[in-house]
Amino acid sequence: MFAFLEGGLAYKSPSLLYMDVHGVGYELNITLQTYAKIQHLESCRLYIHLQVREDAWVLYGFADEEERVTFRQLLNISGVGAATARIILSSLTTDELERAVSGEDSKTLERVKGIGGKTAQRIILELKGKLQKRQNTSSISPAIHNTTQEDALIALVNLGINRGVADSAINKISNISSLTVEEIIKQALRAL
Repeated sequence: MFAFLEGGLAYKSPSLLYMDVHGVGYELNITLQTYAKIQHLESCRLYIHLQVREDAWVLYGFADEEERVTFRQLLNISGVGAATARIILSSLTTDELERAVSGEDSKTLERVKGIGGKTAQRIILELKGKLQKRQNTSSISPAIHNTTQEDALIALVNLGINRGVADSAINKISNISSLTVEEIIKQALRAL
């Protein structure tokens, strides 16, 4: 429902913030990784996950798309809810989580509060091969707008192409600054 929110940061804490988007204040639950990236900013863009529960609608904000994708993958694992996924991403960066999963390092996962041996093994089993190191193409710098290259990357990812593969294909295109989004997408698809 929400892709991202962009606006001023009215209140910030390591786990919660209020974002003012054209006079509407949104309460966002965040990870420590996201807080570290935004703590000195006055405004920014955060990628959003909306969780609809019986008693509340809860928004989660992430500094980059990679962290949001990882959060959503964690939610798909039986026994891992939003609170646990948020604790995992507050304790480990997405790269550290990817290394732990690919290396089948359950001890690293068990050091995260609330993660026992069985849950750590389930996380490794469910995420093995799904977490791939992606180049971080999104930035949390003060309220930026998409370029044609970023728009093309987002479109390719939405078509189901791995973000890293799509980014590599886009980087192979020459004279990219003179191309439209559609032309970039077509050339990137040919380069795959």
